[in-house]
Amino acid sequence: MSKHNFRKLEIWIQSMIVVKDVYEVISKFPIDERFGLKSQMSRCAISVPSNIAEGSSRSSTKEFSHFLDIALGSSFELETQLIIAQDLFQTDNELIIEKCQNLQRMIIGFKQKINN
Repeated sequence: MSKHNFRKLEIWIQSMIVVKDVYEVISKFPIDERFGLKSQMSRCAISVPSNIAEGSSRSSTKEFSHFLDIALGSSFELETQLIIAQDLFQTDNELIIEKCQNLQRMIIGFKQKINN
């Protein structure tokens, strides 16, 4: 049994909110983007809570921390893609970008907490 119930972790809850926000944004992209930026953004968004959940199942803190690193990397990748989408499609992604940045700080803080 894992030490952490991922459904109760604030980082997982907030990452699920970001996923919903991203899906709302990409639903407005042009149809020809479905295999490009749209696909990449959905994969990155889903990667964050998925890696938090998978990491929470691991028996060691070191393993969990590794999955948090992957989730963090995906969140930075997603932030970059939100900026690209903003430039290409004139979408207003500032609120989601702020949520991503807040989530990044939360993941870093949680990672420090479990590693101490």
